[in-house]
Amino acid sequence: MNTKKVAIVGASGYSGEVLVQLLLNHPYADLVAVTSRQNAGQTLAQIFPKFASHPKSKTLRFVEPNAELLAKQAEVVFLALPHGVAAEFAVPLLNAGCTVIDLSADFRLKSAEIYKEFYAHDHPAPELLKKSVYGLPEVYREDIKKSLLIASPGCYPTSILLPLIPLLKARLIKPNGIIADSLSGVSGAGRKAEIDYLFCECNESVRPYGVPKHRHLSEIEEQLSFAAGTKVTMQFTPHLIPVNRGILTTLYLAPEKHFATADEANALGQQIAACYAKAYANEPFVRVLEGKALPDTKNVVGTNVCEIAWRLDPRTGRLIVMSAEDNVVKGASGQAVQSLNILSGWPETAGLV
Repeated sequence: MNTKKVAIVGASGYSGEVLVQLLLNHPYADLVAVTSRQNAGQTLAQIFPKFASHPKSKTLRFVEPNAELLAKQAEVVFLALPHGVAAEFAVPLLNAGCTVIDLSADFRLKSAEIYKEFYAHDHPAPELLKKSVYGLPEVYREDIKKSLLIASPGCYPTSILLPLIPLLKARLIKPNGIIADSLSGVSGAGRKAEIDYLFCECNESVRPYGVPKHRHLSEIEEQLSFAAGTKVTMQFTPHLIPVNRGILTTLYLAPEKHFATADEANALGQQIAACYAKAYANEPFVRVLEGKALPDTKNVVGTNVCEIAWRLDPRTGRLIVMSAEDNVVKGASGQAVQSLNILSGWPETAGLV
């Protein structure tokens, strides 16, 4: 099977570190370049001793990011950079003929106006928004195969969209009144030195943030609107919890059909089960739980899997759907590598199981 040379821009953050790990051990990807301004000149083994046993760890050195040089070295370039910065590299890399898989928010939206509303600055390359593909493989697999610019989804959006999109497409839930509560590990804030994320500030503490308008709402609502065929506005509250990795999301939904009797509840339950089976029975990285099982971050951390479970509540008339994922694997780097596998024609699970 053909191999491809790949590079990572911004390889020293949490998502970059996981990308390094996945690509070093990928059977078909050849990691040829990693960039980091602060670590330029140092080897992978010096910055990430955990990779020291890998043959490349002592020869592959971090370099200053240079789009022109990267385009000569690699066919596919991952951008693990902050929003606003990623586009500065995406434009010259695409012009040079590279495929770009962007883990920032720069190309997730189709509207430059909505981007400005949520990210507080003009979009740096609005002409590329129509060309990008939202990198949610379970939904946009065929588009990913043909794309040169893949916008990998955010961690919170992945945990919300995978459970919701099949239900909205099947018209099993109402598109209005959706409520999402999500809890994320501290790595979701990125590798940075800020008081809010110091150990003594996070440990033994749970707190909400980004209320009432977290940035990820922009892509969540846009994608849900595409699925529902109508504008979706929802309530989303993220919380920081004192774990390193993992996201747990609980969704509160109104079914399209009211269920007042046991028979009605059973009928609706069968429709929901069939909907999820149709969407995910053959998906390698979505696990719909059965019986009494509920999503648990300990079962997905370190994997590219999203767990989903649901319950009907006859007392309130609501459908409750829950999901769990690793925010830096399925919520970031693993999902990006999944897209790499798809566009390259490799087995989708390559390097991920």
